[in-house]
Amino acid sequence: MSIDYKRELESASKSMILIHDPNVLIEMIVRMIVQKVKVYHAAILLYDKDKKSYILTVSRGETGIKVPAGYACMDSDNPLIEFFHQRKDKEIFNYGVVLYEEAKKLLRKNIGRESKQLLKGVLYQMEIFDSVICIPSYFHDALLGILLLGKKKSGRDFGADEIDFFVALASDVAMAIRNAQLFIELREELDKKHRLFIHTTVALAAAIDAKDHYTHGHTARVTTLSLEIAEKIMQKNKKKFDNKFLENLHIAGLLHDIGKIGVPEAILNKQGPLTPEERKKIEEHPLLGVTILQPIRQLEESIAGVKYHHEKFDGSGYPEGLKGNKIPLIAAIIAGADIYDAMITDRPYRKRLTKETAIKEIMRVSGTQLAPQIAKSLAELYEEGKLQENILCPINE
Repeated sequence: MSIDYKRELESASKSMILIHDPNVLIEMIVRMIVQKVKVYHAAILLYDKDKKSYILTVSRGETGIKVPAGYACMDSDNPLIEFFHQRKDKEIFNYGVVLYEEAKKLLRKNIGRESKQLLKGVLYQMEIFDSVICIPSYFHDALLGILLLGKKKSGRDFGADEIDFFVALASDVAMAIRNAQLFIELREELDKKHRLFIHTTVALAAAIDAKDHYTHGHTARVTTLSLEIAEKIMQKNKKKFDNKFLENLHIAGLLHDIGKIGVPEAILNKQGPLTPEERKKIEEHPLLGVTILQPIRQLEESIAGVKYHHEKFDGSGYPEGLKGNKIPLIAAIIAGADIYDAMITDRPYRKRLTKETAIKEIMRVSGTQLAPQIAKSLAELYEEGKLQENILCPINE
């Protein structure tokens, strides 16, 4: 049964667009060639930019015949690599591939001493891999890889239509591999920027703590307790928060008091009760935080936690007097953690409460100051012995 190579090429090209992992892509191509063209074995040498070498990445075929993956590692001075780097495939062979039998015949012709010597090296490499045809894969004149094919099971030579198919496929593969590599590079760059962003967030949180001597470590404790509350809500209500929500909660916890940077230290560290004017200045810190963070687009969903963490369930909080379920969950969670930590921490105007007394107070204000599910989650964490005086804040990178 003959193969419709045009259709196979179109099918392969469509599949390649959807794959963003170079190794998966190559695996698919090699498997397709072995199955459709029915060769004894096929393998791909792929350029590894870190090792600056060509590695036998994928190998498929009959056991005992195929070359094991990872078996070969070729530098640029390897005759096979050098041959394609110099584009001798186009110079010596019109169609840009190397056929073993044809290459042997060319050795008896006058193709130049240097080319003949290089071609001998290529033939030797092909014999090592037991391959009868080599097809290079270029992207903008850069050699990305080489496809090595063994003999056809039928015993027939490769025809012109098959060679044309391999050349076209190699071109599409080069484009797909480069796209997949760019996708990975972009993802790595985004991960790198994300880690930098998290470290910057932690540095900002440290700056907040350093400004308010009486709440040192408060930011870290509130952040960790917020995540514990979210975990408890998930367990109790079988509600699943996605990773994005938890990350936004994590960042909002770290930055919930960032607006205090704009509050005078004399007010933050004042011994004794605050005047109405001083209280008003303190209550400006959520909106100051929003002003600071709003230009950072990545923080859009975390800002709600910063802005509304002093709202109260009965609507008596600030800055907007939101009530009940109108308070974003991210802010309601931080509010619970914030209130609990404030109770168990020494303040200029009072001594810390015990955990037991703090939880009793939390349950007393359930439904007024705090959302009932938040208060209940804190009480359950206390009963399970998960509320500690000094909580550390793990940072996920």
